Amino acid sequence: MFQKIANILSIVSFIMVASMSGGAYFGYKYVTSENFKAKVMNQVLDQVQGLMPDILDNALPEVTGPTIPKL
Repeated sequence: MFQKIANILSIVSFIMVASMSGGAYFGYKYVTSENFKAKVMNQVLDQVQGLMPDILDNALPEVTGPTIPKL
């Protein structure tokens, strides 16, 4: 009886280790792929472009001071 339980647990353990190893391998391959890098860069650039007009409007003065006199 104990032998059957041990065998079942061994098979379940092997399936879990194999699936975790496969998932880690394919996850690593996906994260290091060029498609993933392009997708992340597009998302970052979209967010930054959305913020740029607000930042530029707040940072630029409407009127500047007088010119510096020449000596």
